[in-house]
Amino acid sequence: MNIKNIAVIGAGTMGNGIAHAFSQKNFIVYLVDSEQAYLDNAIKNISSNMDRQIKKGLFSTAQKEIYLQSIKPVMDAHNLPESIDLVIEAIIENKSAKIELFNELDKIINPNCIFTSNTSSISITELAKSSRPDKFCGMHFMNPVPIMELVEIIRGYTTSQDTFNTVKEISIQLGKTPVEVYDYPGFVSNRILIPMINEAIFTLHEGVASAVDIDTVMKLGMNHPMGPLELADFIGLDVCLDIMNVLYEGFKDSKYRPCPLLVKMINAGKLGRKSKEGFYKY
Repeated sequence: MNIKNIAVIGAGTMGNGIAHAFSQKNFIVYLVDSEQAYLDNAIKNISSNMDRQIKKGLFSTAQKEIYLQSIKPVMDAHNLPESIDLVIEAIIENKSAKIELFNELDKIINPNCIFTSNTSSISITELAKSSRPDKFCGMHFMNPVPIMELVEIIRGYTTSQDTFNTVKEISIQLGKTPVEVYDYPGFVSNRILIPMINEAIFTLHEGVASAVDIDTVMKLGMNHPMGPLELADFIGLDVCLDIMNVLYEGFKDSKYRPCPLLVKMINAGKLGRKSKEGFYKY
């Protein structure tokens, strides 16, 4: 299948990063959101991030203008053209909201279009049930999308081989490394990462060491570029809790129980970088 026109639904951090990455590989990208302010902010962020790439000598100012012109902000998915080949959903990490969106998209997008979700933990099989399940899979990018090389391609129970092959090829065209993953809670990345973060929070909660010292152990002792608590702040503590709850509910195993400190911090509005305070102040 020849993929040219991409619809990215959701203009937040992941959505604008995905649009940024596709714009630099000769795709036409329709960036969709229901709020004009989110679209304006997304284009502003993409432009600023491209300026950083220019300073690194990755491309010219003239090329930047071409890339930006290939990104088409769209208010409301109903305004998308008929010619969309691939949808990438990147809205909030909420199963009901995603299912509602895909049900609506199924009515307005041409039947040959492939649907994908950038979900970090929600079952692809469940999301696909009522919207072309054979043409549906997960396409989980890492943040920041223009820099991180990995894409987890998640097979739902009914994902066709053609759909998987097409999405894998697109990932390679983007310069990413696709990894095949089957549909289990948390996939690979978050099934391993988020429980590690949760255990670091338990370690802090139990007074074993300070946040700085826990992160220092993991950076200097395990060669991690960022400590788990600093990384939790970067991801968003609310997102970490959402994923832990998906793991806990999906496996019914007590080892995935969220740390009470994580829940308490979220209740206090301490969400990490986006709220200017989490395990650290920003």
